[in-house]
Amino acid sequence: MNELLKKSIKWWQEKLGISDYGIIWISFIKGLIIGLLIYHFFIK
Repeated sequence: MNELLKKSIKWWQEKLGISDYGIIWISFIKGLIIGLLIYHFFIK
């Protein structure tokens, strides 16, 4: 499963032309948005 995930990430990186650093930023922003949505709809 882990190898499949790595291959998938590399495929998207090559298709979109994003560096490893760019993938890290995308993951961070995605987590921030999901966290804010959870806070807004379930906690607040």
